[in-house]
Amino acid sequence: MSYENIIKELKSHSNPKCVEGMARFGINPHNTLGVSLPVIRNIAKKTGKDHSLSIRLWDSGIHEARLLASIIGEPERVTEEQMEKWAKDFDSWDIVDICSFLFSKTRFAEKKITEWTRRKEEFVKRMGFVLMCSRAVHDKKASDSTFEKYFKIIKRESKDERNFVKKAVNWALRQIGKRNIRLNKKAIKLAEDIQRMDSKPAKWIASNALAELESEKVKNRLRKK
Repeated sequence: MSYENIIKELKSHSNPKCVEGMARFGINPHNTLGVSLPVIRNIAKKTGKDHSLSIRLWDSGIHEARLLASIIGEPERVTEEQMEKWAKDFDSWDIVDICSFLFSKTRFAEKKITEWTRRKEEFVKRMGFVLMCSRAVHDKKASDSTFEKYFKIIKRESKDERNFVKKAVNWALRQIGKRNIRLNKKAIKLAEDIQRMDSKPAKWIASNALAELESEKVKNRLRKK
């Protein structure tokens, strides 16, 4: 599909009522058409992976086009400069989360975890932790020590009060703690340390993580591994 045809198709699915609903869930309504993710994924299937088209779609500034750009991008062709350029445009949690699937497969992912979890911008920092989550879920070959080094970052940033940051910090802690029994025990200990901090977001992050990590459902699944 050509760029022009894709934009035309996206606009044909425009739904102002969906935009209103998305806004209620914290999705930025600016330059948003209200196209559902299944429709976007269906377009992606027809398009296939295409780095150049991905760049052009992102530069359109249209929310759904950027989601599509993240899906059809080619991680081996993504540069660090591209990652930084796109990061400046992050304005919504769904863009960050979908884009993480592309960025997590690049050779710069680990570097960006370290750098972006220190950034001030809410959605750039969120991406740092979502990349951490992605690695915890998908990188089956990574050693426990890889994730243990993230504990200091998680604890350091657990005082951030911003909604989309604290949720990502919590998400990272939970995903690491569900990799195996050993990391589960260490993640629980970290959560208990965070819970003792004099910080409302830290206490929320910890209590929410502990509720899942100490559950019988998680314990039973890890024992079967």
